Amino acid sequence: MDQYLAIREVRALLKDAMDQVRQPELLTQLQEIDSRLEAFHNKGIDFKEVVDCLDDSVLITDAAGVVLYINPAYTRNTGITGQDVLDRDIHTLIGEDKLFTGGAVTSVLESGKSAFRLSTTYKTGEPLVGYVMGTPILNADGSLRQVVACSRPIVSLNYLQEDFEAFVKEVASLRSKYISKDSDQHLSDSMVGKYGSLQSINTLIHHIAPTDASVLITGESGVGKEVVADEIYRRSQRQNKPYVKINCASIPGHLLESELFGYEKGAFTGANAKGKIGLFEYANHGTLLLDEIGDMPIDLQVKLLRAIQSQQITRIGGTTPIQLDIRFLALTNSDLKKKVSEGTFRQDLYYRLNVIPISVPPLRQRLEDFEALCDHFIQRFTKKYDRAFTLTQWQLDYMKRYSWPGNIRELENVMEYLILCSSGIGRIEDDVLRGLLNVPEEPVAEAVQPESPPPAPEPEPEAPPETQDFSTAVAQFEKQLLEQVLKDSANLRDASRKLNINASTICRKIKQYGIDYENRRS
Repeated sequence: MDQYLAIREVRALLKDAMDQVRQPELLTQLQEIDSRLEAFHNKGIDFKEVVDCLDDSVLITDAAGVVLYINPAYTRNTGITGQDVLDRDIHTLIGEDKLFTGGAVTSVLESGKSAFRLSTTYKTGEPLVGYVMGTPILNADGSLRQVVACSRPIVSLNYLQEDFEAFVKEVASLRSKYISKDSDQHLSDSMVGKYGSLQSINTLIHHIAPTDASVLITGESGVGKEVVADEIYRRSQRQNKPYVKINCASIPGHLLESELFGYEKGAFTGANAKGKIGLFEYANHGTLLLDEIGDMPIDLQVKLLRAIQSQQITRIGGTTPIQLDIRFLALTNSDLKKKVSEGTFRQDLYYRLNVIPISVPPLRQRLEDFEALCDHFIQRFTKKYDRAFTLTQWQLDYMKRYSWPGNIRELENVMEYLILCSSGIGRIEDDVLRGLLNVPEEPVAEAVQPESPPPAPEPEPEAPPETQDFSTAVAQFEKQLLEQVLKDSANLRDASRKLNINASTICRKIKQYGIDYENRRS
């Protein structure tokens, strides 16, 4: 679209110039240039004109999320006009009592990758649900330039008429195939390690995966609990059935029940007029993974226990029980026994989930797999960034002495960082690794000289500087940055613009770091 606008502007400038030129030869030359530009322009396609004629809704933002363009179909389909959105930050248009909720633009702005999402618009009075495909437009250096969101109301699927039932069946079929294929690929790339406790876990998975027993997977953050859960699913008899993952900590408590169990139409203010299917129903006949189960609100734990025991749910606002057939997997980095004793986690739910317990060891306790994990990440990132890289034996030994509080997730991040820092030369200097991990050097033993006089007493050496691991340092910096920006910002939305991250991410970080912000007025 830009080249056609540029040609129009050049031709307009030429016209102004020709109006002022009095030399016949120069005028002839300018007219010839204009004629060739016109021929080039008319042979091309005016993409703006094409987009303006589409029935699909199109919205374009810049890299900061400011809306640059909507096509006429966007207004026809949603009731939202250019005056409502143009030159406005997309983040200010999303949320309760605003133009819409959901959508794919913010996901693309945060990740720089394509996203497919549902969105509900409210300008027409009755909420209107649509599906949105967000696509990043990148600069030559790979940075984000624009985001294009193409959407269509779900009601438009009615145009399929006689083919609608076949369409729904095909979607269901593709969904289960996609989940199974994706999980297989993910697991074949991620299940790394053959020794010690991991071998015991692998043997246990072999025995329990084909059953329907509930499994509780525990371990520190970053140890690979989800990878173990995925491996159980991949080896189960439900591997071609739905595999639904729910992060109980990422969904606000007041929305969690409706997300899990769904609701009937008119169940509460702001509910979808046609009701909504919950994630439990999406997982029917398949597997449901409950991540961060230790953070589930206590009042919902009762309903979850009932659903697991009876394999039945009732939608919010409904009266008819819905029979289910689900295999449950639960993950947590919390000490659930301690939570039970503190009264923040139900004992009966704990025993219901803990039929098969699996404890995934931290990385510092499975160093026999360390080099295999490094090789795995080197292969992944050298392929991704198209550059060679190797670690020396000294560097491997040095890394093994680090405590790895972030476990395999931290190792993955460190390996990606090192490969990027190698600048294409295939290696990094030892000082780079020392500066990153800051592991104390091991003392070197000195040779003993026989019959030498005792050395003169030396002053006590100064205590070595306190070391700090990589994850802790990053967390402290992140907390300080958030505190400073929040202090200088009018509200969360203002802070999100300054930091170029979503306001929901800031809320999560405030809770994570215990930042005192709740009592401040936005």
